[in-house]
Amino acid sequence: MKKIVVIYWSGTGNTQAMAEAVAEGAKSNDVKVDLLNVSQAKIDDVEKADAVALGCPSMGAEVLEEYEMEPFVESLSGKISGKPIVLFGSYGWGDGEWMADWEERIKQQDANLLKEGLIINEMPDDEGINNCKELGLMLAKEIA
Repeated sequence: MKKIVVIYWSGTGNTQAMAEAVAEGAKSNDVKVDLLNVSQAKIDDVEKADAVALGCPSMGAEVLEEYEMEPFVESLSGKISGKPIVLFGSYGWGDGEWMADWEERIKQQDANLLKEGLIINEMPDDEGINNCKELGLMLAKEIA
């Protein structure tokens, strides 16, 4: 059975809601999905997965959360080459620079970034939840 891991960090619950919707969209009869807060995630979870979804909101001056998510993303170096990956996160200000920077970092690690990161302002509404589910479904289809 193929496996997807959805790993996220959320401070207010917005990105957690996105992660839950991505995981729901990815679930199918042929795909097992693990949903993990980054504090529970290990590099082994990424290495054993066939595909990965990573979620983090914009923090401060449009950067990843620096105490848990940033070190985890750094630890992926050399371990995600060729692996299908999607990125997502919420924001309250700015223009999405943190996501563009994150996409570039993932591409530099030769991961298979399937599309531009999904960003949603604040808490996702019904349309945002559907977009998250579609992102998960696309990831599942990639490995089916």
